[in-house]
Amino acid sequence: MNKKYEKELYSLLCDVWGYSETAFEEHRSCARMVEFLKAQGFEVETPVADMDTAYVGVYGSGKPVICFLAEYDALHGMSQEADLCKYSPLSEREQGHGCGHHLLGTGAIGAALLYRDYLKESGKSGTVKIVGCPAEESGSGKAYLARAGFFDDADVALTWHPSDFHMVETGSSQACIQAFFDFHGVSSHAAAAPHLGRSALDAVEIMDVGANYLREHIEPDERLHYAIINSGGESPNVVQSEARVKYLIRSTSAKKTKKLYERVCDVARGAALITGTTVDIIFDEGLYDTMPNFALEDVLKESYLRVGIPEYTKEEREYAAAFKASFNQEELFSNLPHGIVDIMALKDNMEASELCDMFVDRIHSEECAPGSTDVGDVSWVVPTAQIRVSCYSYGAGSHSWQWTGQGKSTIALKGACLAAEVLADAAKTLTEKPELIEKARAEFDKRMRGQKYECLIPADVKPHLY
Repeated sequence: MNKKYEKELYSLLCDVWGYSETAFEEHRSCARMVEFLKAQGFEVETPVADMDTAYVGVYGSGKPVICFLAEYDALHGMSQEADLCKYSPLSEREQGHGCGHHLLGTGAIGAALLYRDYLKESGKSGTVKIVGCPAEESGSGKAYLARAGFFDDADVALTWHPSDFHMVETGSSQACIQAFFDFHGVSSHAAAAPHLGRSALDAVEIMDVGANYLREHIEPDERLHYAIINSGGESPNVVQSEARVKYLIRSTSAKKTKKLYERVCDVARGAALITGTTVDIIFDEGLYDTMPNFALEDVLKESYLRVGIPEYTKEEREYAAAFKASFNQEELFSNLPHGIVDIMALKDNMEASELCDMFVDRIHSEECAPGSTDVGDVSWVVPTAQIRVSCYSYGAGSHSWQWTGQGKSTIALKGACLAAEVLADAAKTLTEKPELIEKARAEFDKRMRGQKYECLIPADVKPHLY
């Protein structure tokens, strides 16, 4: 593996891991990356698209324009302690990198550096574009960037995600819309004058009942999730005049998601009518399903095989084994990716090894996997593809304390550096073989079928924190 910039990248990922800042609050993380890129000779613009924690770094000129996507937001409810291979109760801070975005952003920057070096050494025309995308976990940062046109000039977008597998991503992901439903009623004494009250909490509960009945009449791969954010107070003898519930609505396409969202809104309006309350619907975020690009997936696969899988030391394997042991081994195969070419070989490796030390080959797929990502919005603007890179032990699932615990390990560092090398190699291939970019664009145009990207977030909604 190419160890160029390894020391600098490790320092960067450790700093961002330590900051562990959540959506639209990644001020130190963004500043650290901007400072790093400027020192490397990139022209950097920040803030962009009305987001203080977003940036765009550019080096070079001309075609092709290869865009690398960086993320760096953390999660709530994920306090972290490095190298601790047993569960630790949440700290007062309760924020951590349980999805590895500190690695994702660092690896993307590493790819930009390596591709920059290739352009300098070869003298070829080309533009390196690194886009710092905040608020992937909650906020849809890339959707705002796409809406503002920051990917329009790119020929290709490449990215990656930390994982416990080495593979090229394929298939789609769910589009989603998230919104708050604020019910307003009338308070009164629950015993002496209940007839004078209009319960906002009753409205929330009726909405939730209605949504649960709605589940019978939606497509099998659609999802409704909700959380009661404000139940109206702690006194049961007071009719609750205010209550809030938050809904996350998913489907396999943006169009289907919009239709399902409207059905949920109708349920909310019905709940308000039943209870004699009113409801305000506050749009929070929305993002697209992911459009695959098989042509780019093939390029990434060739680069992955060319770069190869890292070698792991005895100490690293023992380290990973301690984390793997924290999982119920009966559940080891419970959430495998779809489309594995040799599923038995992967299962054998998962049983025999502490961490993934093989390339997991997959067939091209259009299957929509559960979960959502704002990479989907980028994929509807420019041909986009991504890889997964093992940075954690087998069994470790994203949004877990096992991921935060392994976030600064040498295994994680090797994963980020491998991602940088694979993405940069793919960018080099695309530069030397422009016909591959043309092939990816032709596939993109065919999949679009004359459609145009229209951001799910209404034009009057700006990046925000609720």
